[in-house]
Amino acid sequence: QVQLVESGGGLGKPGDSLRLSCTADRFDLEWYPIGWFRQAPGKEREAVSFITYIDLTTYYSDSVRGRFTISRDNAKNTGYLQMNSHNPEDTAVFYCATRLAGRMTNSRWFARDKYDTWGQGTQVTVSS
Repeated sequence: QVQLVESGGGLGKPGDSLRLSCTADRFDLEWYPIGWFRQAPGKEREAVSFITYIDLTTYYSDSVRGRFTISRDNAKNTGYLQMNSHNPEDTAVFYCATRLAGRMTNSRWFARDKYDTWGQGTQVTVSS
């Protein structure tokens, strides 16, 4: 069974940095895009960032642009989300996702229904 596995979550203070990882299991992530989403308590899951697999174009939500950086290392079959300048509003469960069946329209990267494979999530808590 193919899956994505997130790691790297934890507890941090405002202003701290954290790097999340998303590793593909039983498939080659190199040929697929990677999206990162987050879900805070009582809120809907929202798109955070996205990276293509062909030209490595990146996209960010307004709330994280300039603070977060998405990247990928195909040799490690892993994607990353580097989070800098944390604030308490970043507290959420973070999920990575991809689309394995068919091509994805990059302009719709923020739409949850465009992804068909999700990780289990990793908790990020920012508190002073």
